[in-house]
Amino acid sequence: MALVEIRNLTKRFQSGEETISPLDGIDLDIEAEEFVSLMGPSGTGKSTLLNAVAGIDRPNEGSIIVNGTDLTKLSRAKLADWRSENLGYIFQTHNLVPVLTTYENIELPLLLLPLSAKQRQQRVEIALEAVGLTDRAGHYPRQMSGGQEQRVGIARAIVAGPKIVVADEPTGSLDISTSEQIQDLLQRINNELAITMLMVTHDPDVAAIAKRQIRLENGKIASDTVQGSQNGSGKNLRTQPV
Repeated sequence: MALVEIRNLTKRFQSGEETISPLDGIDLDIEAEEFVSLMGPSGTGKSTLLNAVAGIDRPNEGSIIVNGTDLTKLSRAKLADWRSENLGYIFQTHNLVPVLTTYENIELPLLLLPLSAKQRQQRVEIALEAVGLTDRAGHYPRQMSGGQEQRVGIARAIVAGPKIVVADEPTGSLDISTSEQIQDLLQRINNELAITMLMVTHDPDVAAIAKRQIRLENGKIASDTVQGSQNGSGKNLRTQPV
């Protein structure tokens, strides 16, 4: 069974008298430890799909089963509990708390879990090492570069040992050099920590770091390609009309 099973996922919004469907009957499976990128023109449902998998946006129809749990059946309180135990979120703008240190920002998700102070410390130290910021544990966001702040955001996303990490344009606010460093880090986390990743991006070069690349158009999956290697030539597994 796939880690993520999405069936007939449909999301509609009302804009005046017009009904907009950013997601129109999406079917999608994501296997454990996969790295999947979502691409497509603006307004095609990339972030809506990402947030549905994260349990943030509720669909009008369909099911989203993650690790055996159908998110569409959970109450808001149960969804919040599920997210704290199973999901990490990487934002485009890192969303760090400015009055907290690197260590404290990374520790935040752990405060929602039944962990001792010692257990939290161990997890934060592992996350700091994973993103190469052990020497910045006591620094505040204002004392770090944009790339370092994004590394803190990534550490915060992985610190609780989630089943899946979702990333919404994680390099969108970075310069080219820093973006490449963050891309390398995301690949390494996927490979070495075996964390499933689902990433939205507008940049084809960033999308190419994922072994599987999905393109959305008009609320549907237009193509679903698995690369022979992280940057190799790909095989188009499915194309459906849009």
